[in-house]
Amino acid sequence: MQTITILGATGSIGQSTLDVVARHPDDFRVFAITGHRQVELLVKQAKACHARYLVVASDDDYEQALTLARQYELSSEVLSGKRALEEVASAPEVDAVMASIVGAAGLEPTLAAVKAGKRVLLANKESLVMSGALFIDAAKQSGAEILPIDSEHNAIFQCLPADFEYGNLAASGISKILLTGSGGPFRERELATFAEITPEQACAHPNWDMGRKISVDSATMMNKGLEFIEACWLFGLAPDDIQVVLHPQSTIHSMVQYIDGSVIAQLGNPDMRTPIAYGLGYPRRINAGVAPLDFATLKDLSFSTPDQNRFPNLYLAIDACRSGQSATTRLNAANEIAVDAFLNNRIGFTRIAQINEEVLNRFEPTAVSSIQQVLELDKQARMVALALVEEG
Repeated sequence: MQTITILGATGSIGQSTLDVVARHPDDFRVFAITGHRQVELLVKQAKACHARYLVVASDDDYEQALTLARQYELSSEVLSGKRALEEVASAPEVDAVMASIVGAAGLEPTLAAVKAGKRVLLANKESLVMSGALFIDAAKQSGAEILPIDSEHNAIFQCLPADFEYGNLAASGISKILLTGSGGPFRERELATFAEITPEQACAHPNWDMGRKISVDSATMMNKGLEFIEACWLFGLAPDDIQVVLHPQSTIHSMVQYIDGSVIAQLGNPDMRTPIAYGLGYPRRINAGVAPLDFATLKDLSFSTPDQNRFPNLYLAIDACRSGQSATTRLNAANEIAVDAFLNNRIGFTRIAQINEEVLNRFEPTAVSSIQQVLELDKQARMVALALVEEG
């Protein structure tokens, strides 16, 4: 029996995690679930999974959570705030933490779990994008086990040899990592019409059911850029070790190419319950509730190289990865501000990449030696991005 905390339970990853956990009542016990805005859903989830603690991120939501907890006759203890998030992520009773809070907000509670030596099921890519070496060093010092949950990184993890040595592809006979991406809803749309794209159109991903922010990132391919950066830290890769490949069917989730000409791929239906179940059950396989691929109905598996004019955010992220930690931290911060502005109809779709590039150009690369410095870099970049949003 594993005891788990789910950070970001009301998001798509959190909900899928609870679905998998519910299929294995003898294997998993929920210690705590946390959420941000959807307080009533969080209370319903806590009742259904018998969580010991329910944590709302904002103190402003605490009274609403208490009222709803009484209404639903909830036995869970209600907590709130940043400290509570870190406490339920690092509590001695917890074996594993699903880190699925979206964005920079997930960094500190995820890092608390890492420092406490937990098994961390990492679905919050921003933690590594923002803090990179600091995050990996903390895991090495505490003995924390980092298991990737993003479908692409989980696929790479499954395709690597069991004796893979971190940062040493050559020792395993690997020539490169092939990171796949669907290209989102605008892969074939006329470039001249990109300025007309609405938030609703950007959030209509053709294959995956995701939150609004991640859906926009997929439409701009910033999500793939962040995954590129995350892959470098997860597996100890250099940027030249990774090739991004467009694969619109989202059937192959990523591949590992070996020096003998072999390519090992992980395939499956586009359902996040598969990598979640792999992380929860690792090293054994458990039922995820996902239908198997029907190869008799697979009509096409196509691949291409992403167009830089169509997806400038992807190449901004790759360049930031080459520049170093301060650049990736600032890029992530700028992008969060720009995407939020787009979703609230304050800027146009094409302005997202422009703001991200302008923020990067305002700063020189800086050595990063502490989480406090990471948070300060994040704050500075957000301030510049907000000013650019105001300019239009």
